[in-house]
Amino acid sequence: MADMKEQNRQFWENEELKLDERVYHALWPGGQEAVDRLASQGKLPVRELIVQLIDHDTNFFELSRIAGFGMEYPGVKDVPCAGLVTGIGRIHGNWTMIIANDSRVKAGAYFPITLKKHLRAQAIAEKCGLNCVYIADSGGAYLPMQADVFPDDGHFGSMFYNMARMSSVGLKQITLSTGGNTAGGAYIVFMACQAIMIDKLAYSFLGGPPLVKMATGEVISAEDLGGAKIHTQMSGGADHFCSTQAEGIQMVRDILSFEPPQKLYIHRYAEVPSRVSSRAIYELLPAAVNQGINARAFLESIADDSYFSEYKKYYACGSGDNIIAGKIRIKGIPVGVIAANAVGIIFIEAARKATEWIIRCSQEKIPLLFVQSSPGYMVGSESEQMGIGKYGADMVRAVSCAQVPRIQLVIGPDNGAANYGMCGRAYRPQFLFSTMRSRTSVMSGRSAAGVLLSIEKRKRESRANPMSEKEKDEFRQKMINKHDGEAHPFYCGARLLNDRVLKFSEIRNWLAMAFEVSFLKPVGEPSFGNFRF
Repeated sequence: MADMKEQNRQFWENEELKLDERVYHALWPGGQEAVDRLASQGKLPVRELIVQLIDHDTNFFELSRIAGFGMEYPGVKDVPCAGLVTGIGRIHGNWTMIIANDSRVKAGAYFPITLKKHLRAQAIAEKCGLNCVYIADSGGAYLPMQADVFPDDGHFGSMFYNMARMSSVGLKQITLSTGGNTAGGAYIVFMACQAIMIDKLAYSFLGGPPLVKMATGEVISAEDLGGAKIHTQMSGGADHFCSTQAEGIQMVRDILSFEPPQKLYIHRYAEVPSRVSSRAIYELLPAAVNQGINARAFLESIADDSYFSEYKKYYACGSGDNIIAGKIRIKGIPVGVIAANAVGIIFIEAARKATEWIIRCSQEKIPLLFVQSSPGYMVGSESEQMGIGKYGADMVRAVSCAQVPRIQLVIGPDNGAANYGMCGRAYRPQFLFSTMRSRTSVMSGRSAAGVLLSIEKRKRESRANPMSEKEKDEFRQKMINKHDGEAHPFYCGARLLNDRVLKFSEIRNWLAMAFEVSFLKPVGEPSFGNFRF
């Protein structure tokens, strides 16, 4: 047993080293040469600006760091970090969403994945009631892909639509322009509640000097067309003139210093540290992703005082035990938990228990944490006849209609309809976190390979050209590699199917932040759709 724990620990520590390597490339695109180029312009790397912006000795919870890798666009293989830094930090004690262009990545141009990341950050801010700070330094839409980033809902204009909507309900939209903002990107400055521009660094115009010359014949410099002095002293398109980035950062802090303290709309108990070290997770979770887990032990490693108050512990032991439910506290915040246990297959009894618990937590206005490690709902004639479809649908209805904050944490298989019942991305949880153990796909690679191989065999046989054993093995392995590769957290993280790939040691702190931020707005009254009884 001790040897198995050590093997698990070494395996996951090595897996997280791979994550560190991917994150390093995201945080340092272009290496030191790119940093030196910024310095020659009087600029700091954007994350250094964020450190100056947030309160001293507080953390910046950066989201979606591995977005953009492997996203092959015309002329581009990777878009490190999607060319955008997003995350949540405290400014004068208030949680604030920060959205910042990283001009080291294609001059801050917006690719489809950049837009998706920007809009996801705004969606979190709107849902949780966070003010937004934009650090704008972007060349605008990536022109070779204009049809994919400009005209549709969810494209470029949606950023400004969101700014207007959030501003209308009192969520401040503050822009610090530290570089060029051209065409649609200019509206990041002009749509802000208050905008700050930096002399000789910031420019904002609907058409830059080349376009102006082509359209009107006028020859003009960027500074005279749309520099900081033009927009703070003549056009009125910006509000504050600064000489340096440091001065601009301080101006943002000064503006937000007038914001009232945020209120938490849930009773928070005194925090009690977990009695189990977070390092225990490394030994607890098997290296084999399809192997069952001890969810109770996992919850003890993240809960205050390692205490888990379980709901219906002895209900339908066996089939009902594959989903466990109950309450924990995370840094004083009470949380209702639904966690896949053992092999995680969701039987009828497990689905019924989960549905009940979702409704009870909604009535008590307690947030929900879905700890996902389930390969799906039980299949077969017996399960179908007993109503697995009906009871699974009830679970999905409850998840869809629960009005309390919901967070999904994936620590294992995340397949099929279990992704739905356990509050996957389509169910719009406030936050969705994955780990290096997560595997999100319609089914496992092995299952997908089996299904596809049977189809391929029938096709080949119908053509009187049956597959050889070698061809079957090669086809099967190809499908396993494809589907398992697309389920991997790197693949999913690159496409923004989660908000961050967490290390096991980070889980407790990130969940505490996420639940706190999720309760900056009051919770509505429960209301559920039709259930079949």
